[in-house]
Amino acid sequence: MSAILSIDDLNDFISPGVACIKPIETLPTAPPPPPTSESLEFEVILDGQQPSSQPAGPAQISLTDCLACSGCVTSAEAVLVSLQSHNEVLSLLDSAPALALSEDGTTVTTNLDENPSSKLFVCSISPQVLASLAAAIGNNTTQTQVSNMITHLLSNPSLGLPSGGKHNNGFTYVVSTNRAREASLVLGADEVLSPDNTTNPNIKKPVLTSSCPGWVCYAEKTHPYVLPYLSKVKSPQALTGTLLKTTLSKTLSISPDRIWHLSIMPCFDKKLEASREELTDAVWNNTSDPAATSTAQKGIRDVDCVITTKEILMLAESRNINFFSLPTTPYTSTTTTPFPHKAIGDFLFPCSSSPHPGKNQQQTSLAGTSGGNLHYILHTLLSQHRGSTLTTTRGRNADVVEYSVLSPSGEQIFRAARYYGFRNIQNLVRKLKPAKPSRMPGGKPFGSARRPGKAAGANALDFSYVEVMACPGGCTNGGGQLKVDDPIVLEKMGFGTENKPGPQEQKAWLEVVDEAYFSGEEESSTMPSSSSSQGDGGNDGLVVAGISPGYVRDVLRIWSELTSVPVERLVYTTFREVVSDVGKTLTHAEQVAQLAGKIGGGW
Repeated sequence: MSAILSIDDLNDFISPGVACIKPIETLPTAPPPPPTSESLEFEVILDGQQPSSQPAGPAQISLTDCLACSGCVTSAEAVLVSLQSHNEVLSLLDSAPALALSEDGTTVTTNLDENPSSKLFVCSISPQVLASLAAAIGNNTTQTQVSNMITHLLSNPSLGLPSGGKHNNGFTYVVSTNRAREASLVLGADEVLSPDNTTNPNIKKPVLTSSCPGWVCYAEKTHPYVLPYLSKVKSPQALTGTLLKTTLSKTLSISPDRIWHLSIMPCFDKKLEASREELTDAVWNNTSDPAATSTAQKGIRDVDCVITTKEILMLAESRNINFFSLPTTPYTSTTTTPFPHKAIGDFLFPCSSSPHPGKNQQQTSLAGTSGGNLHYILHTLLSQHRGSTLTTTRGRNADVVEYSVLSPSGEQIFRAARYYGFRNIQNLVRKLKPAKPSRMPGGKPFGSARRPGKAAGANALDFSYVEVMACPGGCTNGGGQLKVDDPIVLEKMGFGTENKPGPQEQKAWLEVVDEAYFSGEEESSTMPSSSSSQGDGGNDGLVVAGISPGYVRDVLRIWSELTSVPVERLVYTTFREVVSDVGKTLTHAEQVAQLAGKIGGGW
């Protein structure tokens, strides 16, 4: 979705006449001196404001305000840009000695008296990131090999970031978000297919995926009437963050703020998701509703920092490391500390000895490039209705596909769709717009999603589930991924400076990335496990699309028992309308409160 956004674009202008969904937010300070640059052509003003007598300063991007209104951003303080970047990763690594873990027999412990500023560094990686880097490397490089390279970069004391750091700090645990993705898929299927919405009784049909933060931001800011349709299941990134912070803080008896979680994602909008107030320990750590919590008590984020595929390469370059020369073999070390909880460790780090049914499955092109939410729901339904068949119908373009599950007699059991890209999302939300009451006595409502005379296929309300993603082509096409005009891709694709690649070349490059994504075998792990108690594996014999729902539910139960927090509070989230302040006059106190709220989390 945010293909044109990067942290190097902070001086881009906002076109005049574009009404942003959020206001220009600045702290009350003395008037700035006139800028020295003469290249500033436009000044952004709100309705009702008088033009300033001073020339306008450079517009700055705030990731909390981007991409969800009219394709523009506001000139707000770039709070999240500075907080979530490869420079922030290096700064935290060099801030203090890392929290050291030690294994004493069957227990993993830590010495909290070493340094009050010490943190335990953990990282999670999206498979789409691995696919993008694997495609750039070429030579049939697999996702597993790229994962090994990133682990060397983050953890290897002689070849990676620790070798050039002030305290030689590295990341103790590096996990894949595929594990939490499996849990998200099982929970999502339960949410959609449970009788009478018993899993989530307040959700409306059709259920819309909520794992894409760009789409969620767009819905919250511009179409709040679709919020009751959004799935309440956390995304794989958010669920991984909650799982890591709750488990490690509980088993190691440390505060969540001593755990620093880095997430590597394919799009910049995941930085937005990590900043949501709903995704902090204020929700799961026996704290009241975060919306009613004061700014100073917003909670500790489950994901502290998000960087993208491009920023991984920038991270390596910052320490003069050639990422592409790192070993593709697994990183092993005599100092490797086992995960402190056996059952959850087996879930996060599946190996040959772990009870992880279906752990060697591959993604298929039918599942799409965004995790396979709809694919898993359809296959769950097919497993429940023996003899049923699945039919697909392409929509107006390749990013719109409709699916129907038919009984042996031909009766329609379930209808769903996939909508990728904003041009298609806009059509979807229009169909979901509620009818407006007529002002005429006895008049019929108008503007409803279901219009008389329209065929059934034109009504979004006929669907039971819709997989929605902001990026055309899905998550492998995220804004933070390597693009065809990046130097390493230009070299691989054989382009020179004289023939600049265009949309068709980008499409061809995306096909290479997709091939790497679908051909990537599931990651294996050499992470040793501790011997604390584990569950029975939950292997009831049922495996759907390579995932055992019984095993996943067993892990969720163990997780809830470990943390003493109900599963619902751990795995579900909420959404809220974001009201535009365009044209409204804010006091200095309100402006300060807004900025303070951003620093503490939230949109």
